[in-house]
Amino acid sequence: MPATRPVLICRPGERSRALAGAIEALGLPVVNLDVMTLEPVPETPALRSAWLDFDHFHKVVVVSPFAADCLYEALDRYWPALPLGTAWYAVGAATAETLHDRLGVRVHVPPVRAGEDTSEALLQLASLRDLQGQRILLVAGEGGRTLLADTLAARGGRVTRLSLYRRRLHPPAPAMQARLAKGDYRALVISSGEMLEHLARWCNETTLNQPLIVSSRRLATLANDLGFCTPVVASGATPAALAAAVAETCDLEDADVDHDDLEKG
Repeated sequence: MPATRPVLICRPGERSRALAGAIEALGLPVVNLDVMTLEPVPETPALRSAWLDFDHFHKVVVVSPFAADCLYEALDRYWPALPLGTAWYAVGAATAETLHDRLGVRVHVPPVRAGEDTSEALLQLASLRDLQGQRILLVAGEGGRTLLADTLAARGGRVTRLSLYRRRLHPPAPAMQARLAKGDYRALVISSGEMLEHLARWCNETTLNQPLIVSSRRLATLANDLGFCTPVVASGATPAALAAAVAETCDLEDADVDHDDLEKG
């Protein structure tokens, strides 16, 4: 018998499909709470100036796959061929994969020993320790954490932050609010602190005691502060890592698990 209670995910845009597919390969149904949309911001004179001066940056740090997509669209307009000598960095594997697929560049990612894809982990790289005299382009969305920009600047980098998109948060649909309140799901999967805090307002004691899977230790700490009981920390924010955490957390005896698909991620 297939599982009837779904795994709830919170991932905006196209990336939700890959995550849903990885979890569905376990034999589990998936429902996206659909509480965030991502919107590219209109080009401003400051953005245009940054694109025209792109060859002046020594390092480019990109924080998300959507930021990578927005960056590609901009560079495609201004730089038919990328300048040589730029070092590329990504906070996570999915962002690195997007940059490689879109731009064909080699990308530095957080070291394996860090055990997770986070800004903190990326900053452990030796090549980001001494940035005196280097110009750093930080490609992100509006708002969010300032850790990367602050730390890179403290290490001597001349940081230019470009906000290429904005996040729009929405309340869950009434049916999803009811599902959260009843705990009518197998697990909730979240890889964003912003969405975790947003959803907390529709969570009650039942919700807080349901399985929660997060993508980093930082999010686990936030979840604990919000009252969630014993969040499970995945090895990263990739679909394969989150699906593996779902497999470890959920009782799959009644699910049709395809282990080969899970390993392929």
